[in-house]
Formats: sequence, C-alpha cells, structure tokens
Amino acid sequence: MDYRSTQCDLEKNSLWSDRRATTWQLRSSALEVGSVPLIMGIINATPDSFSDGGRFYDAGRAVEQALQLVEEGADIIDIGGESTRPYATPVDQEEEIRRIEPVVRAVCRQTKIPVSIDTSKAAVACVALDAGAEIINDITGLAGDEKMMAVACDSNAGVCAMHMQGNPQTMQDDPQYENVVDEIVDYLQMRFMHLLESGVERTRICLDPGIGFGKTHEHNIELLAHASRFLDLAQPVLIGHSRKGFIGKVLDNKKADRTAANIGIAMSLARQGIQVLRVHDVQPVRQALQLFAVTGGLSRLGKAME
Repeated sequence: MDYRSTQCDLEKNSLWSDRRATTWQLRSSALEVGSVPLIMGIINATPDSFSDGGRFYDAGRAVEQALQLVEEGADIIDIGGESTRPYATPVDQEEEIRRIEPVVRAVCRQTKIPVSIDTSKAAVACVALDAGAEIINDITGLAGDEKMMAVACDSNAGVCAMHMQGNPQTMQDDPQYENVVDEIVDYLQMRFMHLLESGVERTRICLDPGIGFGKTHEHNIELLAHASRFLDLAQPVLIGHSRKGFIGKVLDNKKADRTAANIGIAMSLARQGIQVLRVHDVQPVRQALQLFAVTGGLSRLGKAME
C-alpha cells in the first residue's frame, strides 16, 4: 500500500495545508512535501559523531549504510564528514572532502534518492555537488562561509538553513533565550529573507530550528511542542531530533535505547505537519508513519485545526 496516497483527500480538507509549503525544489527534481513527513536518513562519515561516530568512517561502510537506509524507505540521504556535536574538534576542508567525496559519488551513482551534503564549508559543498548531491544542509544557515551563498545560487541546489546559537565548540556553554520559539521563528524569517535577497529561489529553501544546537533540554522540548509555529514561515520545515541528548534527560537514563523515543517525537511532529524528519533509524520511523497515516492519525490533525 502506498500510504502517502491515502492522505490526498485528507490534505485537501485540512486547513493547515493552506499555510504549508507543498514542494521543495532541488537541483534536478522537486520533492513533494505533503501530509506525511519525508525522511532524511543520516550518514556520518566521521570518527567522532555523537551517536554513530566511527561506524561509517570507512567509505565502503558509509555507502553500504546509505543504500540500506534507501531500502528502509529514506526519501533523502544526508552525508556529513564533520561532527557538529557539542565541543567537537573542527575538521579542515581537505579532510572533510576526503571523507565525503567517495561516499557522495558512490551513493549518487547507485540510487536515484537525492543526496544532501551536511557542511558549512563552500569548498566541501562544491565537491559534493559535483559528485551529484542535490541539497546543501548548512548548520550555520549559509552564514559560516562567505562563499556558500554563491555556491547555493550558482548550483541551484536545494538549501536547508538551520538556526544555531554560537558554534559547536560554544553552543552548549550557556544558551539563553527570552522566548525560544519566538526568537527562532524571527531568526529563520530573517535568514530566509536574506537568502532571497542574495538570489536563492524561494522554492529551494527549507528551514530548520536546530534542535540541540545552542539549546538546553527545556528549549528543545519547547521547540518540539510548538513545532507547528515554524510552518507559518510558509517554507518546508526540517527537524532533526534523532538520538539527541535531551531524550536521555527526559527518560532520566542517558544510556537508554532512544529508538522508541525517536518514534514518539516523530509522531508528534507528523501530527503538527512538519514536512521533513532527519533521523538515524529510518525503518522504525517509516513503519510508524505508515501506520499513523493509514489509521487516521493525520486526519485528526485537520479536524483539530478547523
């Protein structure tokens, strides 16, 4: 059963569809962002990422895992070569390129699923785009490298611009907000306008509030509880909650398996209308979304907003 198709009539009758983006334009194709979230599968080609650092540092294993995530139902594969966990050691662009280039090239050659490059460096983005990537996923909102905006414009890549307070080396020292939801909505609106003024097409821009990037556990929970506010920006919204530290805090067990928690959050975000979920555990989230859709979980969203 194609569970996405079962939602067509629901979406037509739902008021929230009026304020949601419906497509995300990439370099050579467009993704439909409908009532069921797309799943972005994560590949960390690093030795030190917080969740799976070292498992896919070898290029062959990274490619194998990416293809496995495609089999499990990923709609996008996001490949990164530099850990952005709190206090991670920065990586120079030559090393980051060495890590990601063979992985991106091989994955793009072996699947038609669009590939995203998770980087804040223009040179790395260029190499990945040359190897076939379709999306630039930048934790600095394309502000960390003055050349990144030109790369985005010249390549016509899809762009995901994220909010982060500080940088990975400082962001968790003491993040402060008066109203975390309002302030990040305002930041993403401002960043969106800057992207437009710089020449990035509206249809190519996705926005990400940056769960875990310069936020306390309480800030993260507040953002997830009010994620639908970001739909007011009328752009595709991506949220990456997968395996983040606040889950261990809520469960009062930092060593707990976080798969079930990831699924629970994904269902909450789907119910709020978020269009893209960035996750490690593609198959269980995909299966949960499938059952959520066919058993009417998304139809209740439309009724709740009438």
